[in-house]
Amino acid sequence: MQKSTNQERLNWDDMRFFLEVARIRTASGAARRLGVDYTTVSRRIRALEQSLGALLFEKSRSAGFVLTIEGQRMLSYAETLESTLQAACEQVSGAGLELSGHVRIGCTEGFGSCFVTPHMSRFQDRYPHISLDILPVPHFVSLSRREADIAITLERPERGPYVCSKLCDYRLRLYATPEYLANHAPIRSRDDLVGHPFISYVEDLAFSSKLLYLNDLVPGAQRQLRSTSVIAHYHAALEGRALAVLPCFLACPDPRLREVLPDEVEVVRQFWIYYSEDLRKLKRISLVSEYLRACVELNQPLLMGESTSMAYLPAA
Repeated sequence: MQKSTNQERLNWDDMRFFLEVARIRTASGAARRLGVDYTTVSRRIRALEQSLGALLFEKSRSAGFVLTIEGQRMLSYAETLESTLQAACEQVSGAGLELSGHVRIGCTEGFGSCFVTPHMSRFQDRYPHISLDILPVPHFVSLSRREADIAITLERPERGPYVCSKLCDYRLRLYATPEYLANHAPIRSRDDLVGHPFISYVEDLAFSSKLLYLNDLVPGAQRQLRSTSVIAHYHAALEGRALAVLPCFLACPDPRLREVLPDEVEVVRQFWIYYSEDLRKLKRISLVSEYLRACVELNQPLLMGESTSMAYLPAA
């Protein structure tokens, strides 16, 4: 491809298309994200390559659109341009208007559904012009592919240009219904658990080794029902046919469940919050992060199983 760059013909809006294809790796996926058709994405990518005089992608049947060396270099610059533009728009609009924009939060399923969502619905009372996507999913989300702006996970990322910190500790305990406890053999010590059925994760599909705590708590436990979803564990436990290890913030508020051996069976885990370094200057990102941190500090008793009720920050 011709290497002479025609900067006069360069359309900076083509960068949006380039970024989406680089992150999604398919033109069809990028088209869905951008609200256009496949041919539009392909045309804009070709136009950008022609303007730059460089091939940005190689097509692979198995891997989709793969960045070339030139494409990898362009990605770094394009992401810097994107974040700089977002920060500039935020600063200019924020000078005379209420803060606005969009934030997508990727988080673990139970915490996202039962903690993050109720708190962030109240966040919008303070900042009604900031729209939110909350993704409570039983797997990791990719910040590099911009599946989310902020991630809340069980493990600290090992690498990457991220602003990362520990969000909070939380406790898990063993739970059962009163009916289960009345109709099954007494549980007086951890040794008694061996004969009881448990609800657990599907080990080969667990997205984090931090979820496989049952192996340490009750070696050789009978796994009557397995699921990739902690919400499924919770609802299965309510059926009264098995025991389940559940986060206290999920199970403690429910009077239909009882703690089993709370002084002997417990697990403490952590949530980590992080976002890309290039989003550091966006005020809406820091506001969401700071608000979530204030919420978990206020709710440490619930997260650690010392309270049965959620506390909320006062309205601004």
